[in-house]
Amino acid sequence: MTRALTREAGRARHLLAAGQWRPAEADREAAARVLARLAAPLPSRRTAAPRVVATDRDRRLQRILRTAVHHLDAGAVTPPAAALLAAVARAFLPWHGVPNPPPAAAAPSYGTQAAAAGGPTTAPTEAGEALLPDLITLFAALASASPAGSVPLTPSVEPWQIRYAGRFRHYARPAPGVWTARTVHCPACGGMTGPWTVTCDWPRISLGCPCGVITREHGLAISEIWLLLPDT
Repeated sequence: MTRALTREAGRARHLLAAGQWRPAEADREAAARVLARLAAPLPSRRTAAPRVVATDRDRRLQRILRTAVHHLDAGAVTPPAAALLAAVARAFLPWHGVPNPPPAAAAPSYGTQAAAAGGPTTAPTEAGEALLPDLITLFAALASASPAGSVPLTPSVEPWQIRYAGRFRHYARPAPGVWTARTVHCPACGGMTGPWTVTCDWPRISLGCPCGVITREHGLAISEIWLLLPDT
């Protein structure tokens, strides 16, 4: 889950150091918000049960994930910032539902595949926290880049394409505590639900049906697709 983060973080560092990326205001704002989550101290608790401390640690990592996904799906950041935020979200996927999962399974249990393959069934908190120092340095540089008045410079990000044999489910929350889910169907061939050819150009994602129809009217946020797919 950290492969994409290693790639995108290295690319971001290179672009910033070479002056090939002068982040736009939306990029710097998103970086500052994520940085605040990355550097957030744990609550000061003189006496607390180990379980409470563990929850505090997991909640900090969960907030990093949620903040990255929020800015990714807001659609205001540039493609290189979106690629970095998506990689951060992928790296912190174990905390999607930790420590307070929604009562009605708001989204797929991303940890179930690892558990089925004999992997860990609990969030590897130490591994997640080990990512924080380098990410703090990177996001601090991103948040402070491009002083006021400078002209943004946005490098291109290559689009990617992958074939996905599973189904996509679109989750919505029409009311507090109420979650709905629908399977995404092809709008043109009688309701095919895949396999899909997924193409991402970073502003948008399209789904290609075997019948040849390509649709962007699927209702899925970038993160909903990105987090389900194998590494691209």
